[in-house]
Amino acid sequence: MGAARLLWALLGALLLPPVAADEGILHASGSGVAPVTKDYCIIYNSKWTSLPKSLDNATFRTLENLTSTVLCSSSEVPSGLMKDKAVVVMRGNCTFLEKARIAQNSGAKMLLIASKSRLSSISDNKTDFEDVTLPIALITYTDILDMQQTLGNEVNVTLYSPPLPQFDYSMVVIFLIAVSTVALGGYWSGVAELENLKAIASPGERETRRKKEENVTFTPLTVILFVAICCVMLVLLYFFYKWLVYVIISVFCLASAMSLYNCLAALVGEIPFGQCRITCCNKTIEVRLIFLAVFCTAAAVVWAVFRNEDRWAWILQDILGVAFCLNFIKTLKMPNFKSCVILLGLLLLYDVFFVFITPFITKNGASIMVEVAAGPFGNSEKLPVVIRVPRLEHSASTLCDLPFSLLGFGDIIVPGLLVAYCRRFDVQTSSSSIYYISCTIAYAVGMVLTFVVLALMKMGQPALLYLVPCTLITSSLVAWRRKEMKKFWKGSSYQVGWRP
Repeated sequence: MGAARLLWALLGALLLPPVAADEGILHASGSGVAPVTKDYCIIYNSKWTSLPKSLDNATFRTLENLTSTVLCSSSEVPSGLMKDKAVVVMRGNCTFLEKARIAQNSGAKMLLIASKSRLSSISDNKTDFEDVTLPIALITYTDILDMQQTLGNEVNVTLYSPPLPQFDYSMVVIFLIAVSTVALGGYWSGVAELENLKAIASPGERETRRKKEENVTFTPLTVILFVAICCVMLVLLYFFYKWLVYVIISVFCLASAMSLYNCLAALVGEIPFGQCRITCCNKTIEVRLIFLAVFCTAAAVVWAVFRNEDRWAWILQDILGVAFCLNFIKTLKMPNFKSCVILLGLLLLYDVFFVFITPFITKNGASIMVEVAAGPFGNSEKLPVVIRVPRLEHSASTLCDLPFSLLGFGDIIVPGLLVAYCRRFDVQTSSSSIYYISCTIAYAVGMVLTFVVLALMKMGQPALLYLVPCTLITSSLVAWRRKEMKKFWKGSSYQVGWRP
């Protein structure tokens, strides 16, 4: 069960950038004493149309709704109806530039083409249409309907394309969530290790502790097999996404509810109140734990029902996701540094291959990892294996495909397993948390490096490419400097160096 949960968590091991396509904003204003305004996403061709970068230099036009026609013939529209207006028509069999020429010859100043399918890039042969200078933009038909319902029939519109921000402050929130989750998960693993050591030192507690123990240990062979299954699952998701995505959603609901329960139960166990018990089927259970289980289940169900509600569902997804990562880092134990190197090294290759190499293999030249993380082929359902934070800087990307900054669970869990091993090794050898602190700082440095490269390259980054070297090299240097590399590599037994 542990390996299966990590398997689908790793499918989100990718940090996605702002969209860098020719995206812009349609700013619409309704009529009235206090006009209502709203922004919508558009796609345009920057080689055909040059849009202003702000509203200060934009010119407003009255919108003429002609979505009853596709404008493939000038005879479809009465004479004079388009003069000096922004016209919206439906996408049809003729090309964008053919529509634009007809609209321009009829006196229109802007052409919007409504599409009922996913917005795609605008590209036609411009050679035979050099005389067409009309601004052309693609917009979804649902946005046109929303515009009518929200702003009324008399609407003024303009187009502009603000520059993509070099840095979005949502990344700071992502950074704090990731680093604190890794640090807390590693610390919790160390607490569990200390309890194990005490149980071993006290024969009376050994049996009780064994019953409570839920840890799963990865061996080198298990690691290799696991990474191979990861590759197969990612490819299956790429080809059968629209079915498998619901399997992943179901697994997330179950695993996150259990994880949230385990996290909160650890806190509730420290409270000396409400410990009354009930007996059922020769078993006793605390009443407060029953209420806690109901609460955690309800949280997962609420997320499942409202998962596509962008205004607040991301908060619940992040809470469930953090609980999942914390519980996983605490539960899955790496027996030694050797297993950590194999796991992190293979997953680094896995990440790099599916991000940078697969574009040379796929027919559309897209990365399999990026396609799966973003939802391939315009699928509205997204994999719930990411931490999501709304973008705080205003740009076209906040209206279009990616209004959120994303970080995959795998970018937290995988390095977190090494941090947890370092913490347990500190406990076993009484080394004053030097390994744990050093590895956590290295993880934070790796995250900062990932953000810097993301801002510079403007393309999806396999965060493990930067996190794995930072954490592995730092841990190795600490072990080498302390002359404990052999013990750190093979793993220390509970008895060696530990003092109660």
